[in-house]
Amino acid sequence: MIQLVYCVFFFLLVCRSNKSPWVCLTCSSVHCGRYVNGHAKKHYEDAQVPLTNHKKSEKQDKAQHTVCMDCSSYSTYCYRCDDFVVNDTKLGLVQKVREHLQNLENSAFTADRHRKRKLLENSTLNSKLLKVNGSTTAICATGLRNLGNTCFMNAILQSLSNIEQFCCYFKELPAVELRNGKTAGRRTYHTRSQGDNNVSLVEEFRKTLCALWQGSQTAFSPESLFYVVWKIMPNFRGYQQQDAHEFMRYLLDHLHLELQGGFNGVSRSAILQENSTLSASNKCCINGASTVVTAIFGGILQNEVNCLICGTESRKFDPFLDLSLDIPSQFRSKRSKNQENGPVCSLRDCLRSFTDLEELDETELYMCHKCKKKQKSTKKFWIQKLPKVLCLHLKRFHWTAYLRNKVDTYVEFPLRGLDMKCYLLEPENSGPESCLYDLAAVVVHHGSGVGSGHYTAYATHEGRWFHFNDSTVTLTDEETVVKAKAYILFYVERQAKAGSDKL
Repeated sequence: MIQLVYCVFFFLLVCRSNKSPWVCLTCSSVHCGRYVNGHAKKHYEDAQVPLTNHKKSEKQDKAQHTVCMDCSSYSTYCYRCDDFVVNDTKLGLVQKVREHLQNLENSAFTADRHRKRKLLENSTLNSKLLKVNGSTTAICATGLRNLGNTCFMNAILQSLSNIEQFCCYFKELPAVELRNGKTAGRRTYHTRSQGDNNVSLVEEFRKTLCALWQGSQTAFSPESLFYVVWKIMPNFRGYQQQDAHEFMRYLLDHLHLELQGGFNGVSRSAILQENSTLSASNKCCINGASTVVTAIFGGILQNEVNCLICGTESRKFDPFLDLSLDIPSQFRSKRSKNQENGPVCSLRDCLRSFTDLEELDETELYMCHKCKKKQKSTKKFWIQKLPKVLCLHLKRFHWTAYLRNKVDTYVEFPLRGLDMKCYLLEPENSGPESCLYDLAAVVVHHGSGVGSGHYTAYATHEGRWFHFNDSTVTLTDEETVVKAKAYILFYVERQAKAGSDKL
C-alpha cells in the first residue's frame, strides 16, 4: 500500500487532476479514468505491446494489466472486456483492495486532504445558506454524480424528483429485497454482461428519489440505477452523450410497464388503486392498465383530419405523456431575449403552431375512405384531456442533409399561470382553475449538438428555485430561470386559487 500512496502522488503530478483516479490491480499504478484524460486506458494499451527480449512469463504478466478499480466508487473495470465486472478471485483479493482503499481514505495520511475538502464543503454550504424568517437554514438538496456523460439522466431525475405527487408515490412504495443469502445487505458491483434479469427499475428509481432531498450528503451516485438502465434500455449503454427527452420517454414507458406487471409477484398497480389522490377520472390508460405514470403525465389528444376533396372528416384519439412542440420557423434566427430585431418567441407561439390548422404536404397525403385514394387534407390537434403534469418538449434538434442541428432560439415561458383553456376541445366543461399550470422544473441543454454539450435542470422546491448541475446544487432566483433556453418544461396543474397572472 505504500507503493499505492506514491503512485497517487505520481498520478496527481502527471494528470494534473485529482478526478476519478483508477488503480491498476496488476501493478498498483494510478492513472485518471476514462472520463478524464484516459491515462488508465493508455497504461493498458502500452502494456499490451510485447517486447521481443522479454521472457514469456514477463509477457504474460504485461498482458494482465487489464483490470483496474475506480478509487472513488470502488467499482472494477476490465479494458479487455470493455465492461464493469463483478467477479472476484478465489481469495477475494479485489474486495481486499477495496477495504485497503477505504482504510487509506480514512487514515491520518489523508487527514489534510479531508480537511481541505471539508473547508471546500463548508464554503459551498455557506454560499447555500438562506435567511428564512430571520433564521439561517441550509439547503438540503443533493446532487447526482456524473458517471460519464450521464448529465442527461441527472437532469431528468432531478426534475422528476421535484414533481411532488409523482415523487411521493415512489418514495412511499415498500422496498423490494432483490438479494438474499450471502449477498443480502451488501453493495454489489454489476456488469451488464452478467445475464442477470433480477433487476427492478422501479426499485432503483425509488432508492434514488429517497436519496435526494435528505441533506445527508452533497452528492449521490446513481450507479445502481444506471446499471438497470443499461440492462433494460440498450440504447443508453455506453458513456456517450444522450438526448434527455428520449431518455425521459424511455424511463416513463419502462416505469409504466413494470408498474403494470408488478415485481416479485406483487402488483404495484394495486397500490395506485388505493391512492385516493389519483382518482379513476384522472387516469389515462396507455398500453393497458393505468399506473401513476399515466395518472399524472397522461393526457388525450384529438387528431382531426379533413379531406380537401370531399370534406370527409376523420377523428382519432391519441394518449400522450408529453407534447413535442416545434419552434416556429420565423423565430429560429433569434437566439437571445434581448435581441431587438423582431418579437420574442413565446411558449404560446409554440403551442399555437402545434394546434393550428395545418395543410399536409404531398409527402403526407391522407387515405380518404370515401374517395378511396390518397388526397390532400388538413390536420388539427385538440387537447381532449389535460394531464396533472403537463410536460412540454421544445424540438430544438432537427436533421439536415448530413447532421442534426440545434435550434438555439430563446423561447419565453411563464413561471405561473400557463392557461391551456384555449387549446381544449371542450373548454366550457373545464373549471376556472383546472386549465392553469405553474412551472415545476426546466431541463436546459447547453452546447451546439445533441451528441455533445451538457444538460442541467432548474426546479422549484418549497417555494425556492434550485439549479442542478450534476453533483453541484445551488440556490437561484426566478430572474435566472426565465432567461434559460428551455428544452423540456414541466408544468403542474394548479390546485388552489392563486394569482390571476396568465400567459
